[in-house]
Amino acid sequence: MASANGIIIFEAKKALAKKTAMSYVKIWVHLVFATKDREPLLKEEFRYDVHKHILKNCREKEIFLQAINGYTDHLHCLISLGKDQTIAKVTQLIKGESSFWINQNNLTPEKFSWQDDYFAVSVSESQVPVVVNYIKNQEKHHAKKSFEDEVNEFMTKYGWKLIKDQ
Repeated sequence: MASANGIIIFEAKKALAKKTAMSYVKIWVHLVFATKDREPLLKEEFRYDVHKHILKNCREKEIFLQAINGYTDHLHCLISLGKDQTIAKVTQLIKGESSFWINQNNLTPEKFSWQDDYFAVSVSESQVPVVVNYIKNQEKHHAKKSFEDEVNEFMTKYGWKLIKDQ
């Protein structure tokens, strides 16, 4: 009788595991992308509206956006990828829809677009607060350092070479 109960319990646990089984994924990515030709088109008077719109769009598309901020010529996002998401697809969704919205609302004098390239690097869970703080303080940061200097710093820090250096 005990072995029969053991089998029943085992089978019940197996069935329960099948019902509650799910994927748990938390992959943090610091994503940075620039306006086309790094033109300073993200004016302060509407920049935060763009951030709010991107946040709303991310929620609708089930993209977990933890932090967003930037400066006149680029944006930083801290995202957590879902189990079926790729960096390329999430980036495409964010950039494509936001440029469409900026153009639809005539926020820039000429047609707006993002540069094709982007920067993406993984972030460990322990560094999430540091990256959130870094993203939050972009205006202060860029009062002292240009975006080009920031890119060069990232390139050095993560072991990438600039195209002109190759």
